[in-house]
Amino acid sequence: MARIARRRLLKLSGTGAVAAHAGGMAAILASGRAPALAQETTVHWLRWTDFVPASDALLKGKITQDCKKATGINLKLETVNANDLQSRITSGIQSGAGADIIMAFGNWTQLYADSLADVGDVAEEIGKAQGGYYEVSKQIATANGKWIGVPWSAGGGLIAWRKSWLEEAGASSFPGDWDSYRAIGKKLKAKNRPYGQTAGHTFGDAPGWWYPYLWSWGGKEVEADGKTVVLNSKETVESIKFAAALWKETMDEGGLAWDDTNNNRAFLSQTVSATLNGASIYIEAKRKPDTYKTEKGTPMFQDIQHAHMPKGPAGQYASPGVFTDMLMGYSKNQKAAKDFMRWIRSRPVYDEWFTSQQGYTCGATLEWEKHKVWDADPVMRPFHDLPRVGRLVGYAGPPNRKAAEVVTKYIIVDMYAKAIQGMPAEEAAKWAHSEVAKAYTS
Repeated sequence: MARIARRRLLKLSGTGAVAAHAGGMAAILASGRAPALAQETTVHWLRWTDFVPASDALLKGKITQDCKKATGINLKLETVNANDLQSRITSGIQSGAGADIIMAFGNWTQLYADSLADVGDVAEEIGKAQGGYYEVSKQIATANGKWIGVPWSAGGGLIAWRKSWLEEAGASSFPGDWDSYRAIGKKLKAKNRPYGQTAGHTFGDAPGWWYPYLWSWGGKEVEADGKTVVLNSKETVESIKFAAALWKETMDEGGLAWDDTNNNRAFLSQTVSATLNGASIYIEAKRKPDTYKTEKGTPMFQDIQHAHMPKGPAGQYASPGVFTDMLMGYSKNQKAAKDFMRWIRSRPVYDEWFTSQQGYTCGATLEWEKHKVWDADPVMRPFHDLPRVGRLVGYAGPPNRKAAEVVTKYIIVDMYAKAIQGMPAEEAAKWAHSEVAKAYTS
């Protein structure tokens, strides 16, 4: 962390308060104030287009303006479709120019570790000040003992489902195992109310569904040594056979081409009865009760519940969604970018953003588990502990570069998609095993 002489103080407009930068992180994290830079600097922050529009509006409006006042930094905030982020990362690394800070999802950080700046000073200070990080956030943001990113938030998907529709199909509660889920799904699809899931190349919902599904049957990519590929197993083959039947009998079969927005639209337009998703469907329905209504004319959000994925023969799992900010090694604004990352994570600033999420994501540090947002709506409460449960892609090995390559190439997703489209389960498992082996031996 850069040191500034104690006599250099920032006089804060409207408050008369001051913060001594040389005094350390505590004052900055507590107050959201940071020392003005000697000259105007622009920091370019590239993020996804948030599934909670209010959060993007807050960042692009008030927080961008506050950043300039508090730090002297001109924040250039750019948002793009999440599926376009990786191409932008690659382009920036290859050209040596681009956004200073780029948001990464899941274990993308591991793919680009050699091209990222060491941000250990920022990450350690924030973690120490805010109760420590979730283990999944720390695992994703570190490689070979180095912090390659600063954790931003953590969350994941639960199944959003229409309570009245499942009750009409005979489910008094959400089906807790795959057989029950399949049986109810058959009835729902017969009423033109299928489940909706993606088996396409999309960053969140596809891996978020198919990896936990695989684990629930006892399948896994590699052993704990992170080297021995074991995907082609009896458990994996059984999971594929069941998935192909489940898809045909219960799912909207157009899901083969869906991205992370299609299922949201399908649910809100009442063409699917349940889908794995973050809380954005519920939040949007609640935000626009006069727009999204049930077939009976009542606000749809009142008929939405959230549940974990069903149990399989080997258990019940989730795949936490982890968001990390990467400071790109090519950036010419390293110091300003670090100052910004400290400021945006300070309690009063981050609190504004976190509140706007309404529970769509959890904080990256444990302190945010105690936030009042979790007491505001019982329908959102199940998201509260998602970062503490589940597994990271690459299980039973670490979520390293090789695991990141497998998920980025959608090998596990394609294994199921191929079977859904007619490939025998045994061949699909053999193909995927071969592709995973290539990644782990490269």
